[in-house]
Amino acid sequence: MSFFKKAALSSAAVLAALSLSACSKSSNSSSSTADKKASLTLWVDTEQVSYYKDIVKDFHKKYPNITVKVTQSPNGSANAKTDVGKDASKAADVFEVPNDQLGQMANAGYINPLSPSDTANIKKNYVSQASKGVTWKGKVYAYPYAQQADTIYYNKSKLSANDVKDWDTLTSKGVLATDFTNAYTMWPIFFSAGTSLYGENGESLKGSTFNSQNGVNALTWIAKQKSNKGVMQTSNALNQLKKGNADAIMDGPWNAANIKKILGKNFAVAKYPTVTVGGKKKQLEAFLGIEGFAVNSHTSNAKAASQLASYITNEKSQLIAHEKAGQIPVLKSAVNSSDVQNDPVAKSVIEMSQPGNSVLQPKLPQMATFWDGAAPLISGTYDGKIKASQYKAQLAKFSKKISQK
Repeated sequence: MSFFKKAALSSAAVLAALSLSACSKSSNSSSSTADKKASLTLWVDTEQVSYYKDIVKDFHKKYPNITVKVTQSPNGSANAKTDVGKDASKAADVFEVPNDQLGQMANAGYINPLSPSDTANIKKNYVSQASKGVTWKGKVYAYPYAQQADTIYYNKSKLSANDVKDWDTLTSKGVLATDFTNAYTMWPIFFSAGTSLYGENGESLKGSTFNSQNGVNALTWIAKQKSNKGVMQTSNALNQLKKGNADAIMDGPWNAANIKKILGKNFAVAKYPTVTVGGKKKQLEAFLGIEGFAVNSHTSNAKAASQLASYITNEKSQLIAHEKAGQIPVLKSAVNSSDVQNDPVAKSVIEMSQPGNSVLQPKLPQMATFWDGAAPLISGTYDGKIKASQYKAQLAKFSKKISQK
């Protein structure tokens, strides 16, 4: 399952709920002690419940005074800010959250910075992109455990490893199925075109540069894909791959197991191809998402909750998540394990996670507004509803919209 493919959200409603709830209860919970009995609730996604119950059993052996109830997130971790925003005092003590929601949750007072020791551990022992991904305004707010970026999955009986290295070659020799209504997948062409979203660090409200000729170049590339016979627009690329109508798709590690079942011995995976945008050959980039666990600032057992969050993101736990669900670890020792290094999906995602191949999802609260508006801008351009003569005006309008406090 994708933690980062976004459903449309009413950002104003979410912000209002967060602001109201944040004022309802103090987040000071420093009275917890290591020896104090505590009862905690952990929210994870539905398909993760079974193996996190096993991880929690091991946790309980180390911390016998702490009991943990593992339950599914009400609406999935991708909607963490919405679920917690309804009433933080009733939300789980520890919950799973994508990094692009951390800024909004931190500003609303739902999560607090990690302790100095846990912060130091993450900065030292986790891959740099994971540490950056959970850092907001210089402070670490979550315990990272997985990295996620789209890659190219393809049928190697139809396409070679060389074929998928370039977009034009790939789409001339085979059919690639993708979704131009999905901003998570398609917006990164703007990065390849040379623009930034909320600045280089993803935290500058006025730092977006897509309202430019480079942004126009990105929209021009998107529009051209409508007439590219090797590109199939679909909301269900997986199904098109299964039917044999597509030879390749752009997808994340959450679907790798399903794709392996479909392609069998013909399964192959690679980093994104190069593209020609604005007359220049560039690496097609992707959004890089960091999945983590945050501690609810309203918990009455802050220390126990922090111990839980730290434990379920340790090396053993990350490798279990990799084995059971194909999650790609972010702890250096787990990344360097033989299981991960011998996994072609993990290796491709890790390659995509490098600077120049992907961009960390920004964490500004305005990301909710971005997701709401990016999809119709991209799909409207692809469909031809937004004309080339309108590109500059549309980009200016969108840039202004996502840059408001």
